[in-house]
Amino acid sequence: MKTAFRSLILAFISFGLAIGITTPSAASGTAGTTWTLSTTPAESWRSVAFGNGLFVAVASSGTGNRVMTSPDGDTWTARTSAADNEWRSVAFGNGLFVAVAASGSGNRVMTSPDGITWTARTSAADNDWRSVAFGNGLFVAVSDNGAGDVNNRVMTSPDGITWTARTAAADNRWRSVGYGNGLFVALSLYDDGNVNNRVMTSPDGIAWTARTAASDQDWNSVTYANGLFVAVSDKDNDGSANDRVMTSPDGITWTARTAAQNRDWNSVTYGSGLFVAVSGSGTGDRVMTSPDGISWTSQTSAADDYWVSVTYANGLFVAVNDSETSSGVMISGVFTPTPTPSPGELAATGFDPLTSAAPALAAILVGLVVVALRRKKSRNGGAPREHSA
Repeated sequence: MKTAFRSLILAFISFGLAIGITTPSAASGTAGTTWTLSTTPAESWRSVAFGNGLFVAVASSGTGNRVMTSPDGDTWTARTSAADNEWRSVAFGNGLFVAVAASGSGNRVMTSPDGITWTARTSAADNDWRSVAFGNGLFVAVSDNGAGDVNNRVMTSPDGITWTARTAAADNRWRSVGYGNGLFVALSLYDDGNVNNRVMTSPDGIAWTARTAASDQDWNSVTYANGLFVAVSDKDNDGSANDRVMTSPDGITWTARTAAQNRDWNSVTYGSGLFVAVSGSGTGDRVMTSPDGISWTSQTSAADDYWVSVTYANGLFVAVNDSETSSGVMISGVFTPTPTPSPGELAATGFDPLTSAAPALAAILVGLVVVALRRKKSRNGGAPREHSA
């Protein structure tokens, strides 16, 4: 009986994995260091994100095809965008892809539950929306302009559909927003020489506070991992590489770091134990990596294109460029789809549902059996019938 019960639970867990309960997947040791090109539609790809088992990229050029998707980061399919806007950023959260644009009339947001079918949404203002992120149940987008009004350079939405304008901490050209450790962090370009407001932070996406950047650069991208915010820049004032990276443990106090090269660093992400940044300039070295966000090493890029966005999922880094070539993506690592093990494969790993977290599932099964017996008893007007051998 015990063996049969264990087998039943293993089968139940295997079915659960098949419909979405996931197991960890191992990353390749070359992730972030060895890069190859992938064939894509020849558009100006601006941003890439992963969610719901799919990589999704958005473009600022094209006719009816400003979205592309891939299940593995290598094979890409063009999709119909909600509008031919200049789509600048895409993020995934709460089961929804959300993209924001720098152009359009009342439709500078589009959403999709699957990355394939997209619906136009009304933005809080027709601003040059440059970045969107999801955190703590909220989508937050930041803008490069606002017609001189700080009151609409941030917008938020709990569902990606209905958006509300928020007051930015300063009237800056905000280029990137990220979330980590309970805090939204936004970065801006260098305009007036004042480093005291190149960063702004918010615990809720609504009320924002200006922070002092490590240096007055054009800060393009921020990510959070391993207890650290890491930001990268594509411009500095003294022509050195010494301040194109900055880090912060809390999003408030920032420290300048030395980049691997004096490049136009456009995007940074984290995965497989590495921070990875991509650049739009350089010869054969438009990638840099760091295990800690502090010490950086140059890596060979797959091509000298203008790389603008990078993301990571399931053992694979995926970067996109806006060079409008048929090689708009480079990848690094080995994408490992979440496996769906059979009951036998689960048992072979030593997994025992009777001595692990699976008893919760067993309890569900037992409960279903009890309910079934009670219903049968009710129909029979008494105890379940006994059957003779």
